[in-house]
Amino acid sequence: MRQALILVALFAVTVGSLAAEPQRATVVSINSDKFYINGQPTYLSRTWKGRSIEGLLMNSRMVQATFDDRNSETAARWAYPDTNKWDADRNTAEFVEMMPTWRKHGLLAITLNLQGGSPEGYSKSQPWYNSAINADGTLDDKSMNRLARVIDKADEIGMVVILGLYYFGQDERVKDETAVIAGVDAAVDWLIAKKYSNVLVEVDNECNVKAYDHDILKPARVHELIERVRKRSVVQNHALLVGTSYGGGAVPQSNVVKASDFLLLHGNGVKEPQRIAEMVQQARKVDGYRPMPILFNEDDHFNFENPENNFVAAVTEYASWGYFDFRMNGEGFDEGYQSVPVNWQTSSERKRGFYKLLAEITGETP
Repeated sequence: MRQALILVALFAVTVGSLAAEPQRATVVSINSDKFYINGQPTYLSRTWKGRSIEGLLMNSRMVQATFDDRNSETAARWAYPDTNKWDADRNTAEFVEMMPTWRKHGLLAITLNLQGGSPEGYSKSQPWYNSAINADGTLDDKSMNRLARVIDKADEIGMVVILGLYYFGQDERVKDETAVIAGVDAAVDWLIAKKYSNVLVEVDNECNVKAYDHDILKPARVHELIERVRKRSVVQNHALLVGTSYGGGAVPQSNVVKASDFLLLHGNGVKEPQRIAEMVQQARKVDGYRPMPILFNEDDHFNFENPENNFVAAVTEYASWGYFDFRMNGEGFDEGYQSVPVNWQTSSERKRGFYKLLAEITGETP
């Protein structure tokens, strides 16, 4: 009788565990230089002006989706105009609400970061404290809960998350290299525990920016962390796709190309579309390159109504492109996706211009 009760109890525990296991709807993978979602190339069979779009991953930099400021001296800067206070949960909720709209326009990926990005667009200093990675490399529960809400929604609607781990100006919040490595390990383990299959890992944003404090996040050594993410995830039978990005106009170095599953380029500061095309061409000639996706996941140039712009130039070279929009001098709440507080709606001419061209290129009819 006792054995029967034990077997029944074990069965109940097993069933309960299985029931609690998250069921993931979206799986991102790579085949040669194409992205696949759920075993099928993205934008299947789509061409635009004679150019193949199949396998690309159009994206937008949305790093403030989980923003919060743990510095009480700067937190008041981010107050909403209608309430005169900042609300991190409101910010994430409004972001999640808009995600299906962006998806209907052909947006397949969003870039997030555990340490965000400048809530001012660009900043000389960063006194605010926006880091989901604590000083010792452990993860902040509140930040990760907001992140989970976003990744869960992306999984539900067939979107990919490009998840950055570190950001210059905030990496100094992590005390030393040992803690930086611990933060990478903790992030990998968290993604695997959640069984996320729609995430691409970006070790750090713009690794060649001189503001980084820790050498292992800089170009000469960042491949060590790329390899660490892959090995740690493979050992746990949940291989993650991983790379890192460079600042505007830069082409990845050989050590990163050899270690990465995809190449991340940035178009910030690149005013001429021809240079966007040249960057892609040059990246394919770097030692260690083999057929792999190339995508811009940050570019603050627009002119979407013009026949030549950075978005079009990237597509012409069969590279994915990412929209980076911040609030410029004199602009209000409706402008930009990076400046906090954010109006996540398609609330400006720039945003509407991007989504219009995106839908045209990808063949979506929102």
